[in-house]
Amino acid sequence: MKLLNEIITALSISASAATPNVETNNNWNIIPYEPNHVEIQCLAENIYHEAKNQGTAGWSGVASVTLNRVEDSRFPNTICEVVKQGPTRESWKTRGKDVPEEERKYYPIKHRCQFSWYCDGKADTISKYDTEIFDKIYNLSRIILNPNIILLDITDGATHYHADYVFPEWRKTKTKTVEIGDHIFYRWEK
Repeated sequence: MKLLNEIITALSISASAATPNVETNNNWNIIPYEPNHVEIQCLAENIYHEAKNQGTAGWSGVASVTLNRVEDSRFPNTICEVVKQGPTRESWKTRGKDVPEEERKYYPIKHRCQFSWYCDGKADTISKYDTEIFDKIYNLSRIILNPNIILLDITDGATHYHADYVFPEWRKTKTKTVEIGDHIFYRWEK
């Protein structure tokens, strides 16, 4: 954890996260980067709720699965859409009423989402006791989404995972890649 803190601090302070310029050999070019705070927040919340107690490796594993899904055409195209993917039901307050489509309210169906925390029926708040750890996860998410930083995918392309104490049926149709903490990761072959 100390190393992660040092990396986050160094990268937060430094504006020199860069990529080599092949044409000029040794010069460095910084890719202009305007962080998308909504996407960072979605990634950070997913990591927090799925792996807050698993340390950097667990956090990186959840981040990799989320980003691998964004890159896979079988899943939505943004981090927030991937995190919130699942069937929804229209609210009783708007269902069957004369309400414009953009004002209709939809809620995820309990226990049917891709990431269980999003539709488990519990509040998705960050505990006041976890603000320090969430800040670290948020900063890591910001770094991961910086195009000047390359995230090493320690899951080997995984698009799925589950806790080691459950046995979902879908695991039989995926390729197991790695175990990190109490999660087992799988790749969905194309």
